[in-house]
Amino acid sequence: MHNVVNNLILINKELSAINSNTKIIAVSKTFPIDYIQPTIDHGHIHFGENKVQEALEKWTETKEKNKSIKLHLIGKLQTNKVKFCLPLFDFIHSLDSIKLADKIANEQIKKNFKPKLFIQINIGGEDQKSGIPLTEFENFHKKIEDFNLDVIGLMCIPPFVDDTELYFKKMVEIQGKTNLKELSMGMSNDYLSAAKNSATYVRIGSKIFGERS
Repeated sequence: MHNVVNNLILINKELSAINSNTKIIAVSKTFPIDYIQPTIDHGHIHFGENKVQEALEKWTETKEKNKSIKLHLIGKLQTNKVKFCLPLFDFIHSLDSIKLADKIANEQIKKNFKPKLFIQINIGGEDQKSGIPLTEFENFHKKIEDFNLDVIGLMCIPPFVDDTELYFKKMVEIQGKTNLKELSMGMSNDYLSAAKNSATYVRIGSKIFGERS
């Protein structure tokens, strides 16, 4: 059996023991489709990409052939790229502005395709990171209710610290004040902690596919 499939099986086992609701988004950015293919053949369906252009080149044909694949955009989305996103991406994890919400709302009418969206929260209040500041979240969430978007959950990328659990707990607290069901949080270094704290999607790259060159 291929290494990447072994890695995936192992992580799945670990997660099942903690939280059976947690799904793995295999973050395949920078890896060619041939390298990812064994995980597709194994039956894995959730994959994550950071860049729209790379995803278009890589996934368009593969998704045509395999209708069960769900593609997640986990990187920042520029408004001028929205038209290329739909219908390629089933999930967009980085909704972080009214302008972007408006653009997606218009595009989903044109394409007759409604992606599932996560509001990205800047949980650590870091200047260099995207996401809605905590203080503005409630207001933002209210405003976008008029856009007819399929907002299903919250996403965060915590500060790079040894223990991210504090931030995951905070996300659960915020989620509790909404009717949103999904939580996208946790990566290769902290996915078990995220699963323990109710993550429904974890975004794992290097732990499955190895280090990027």
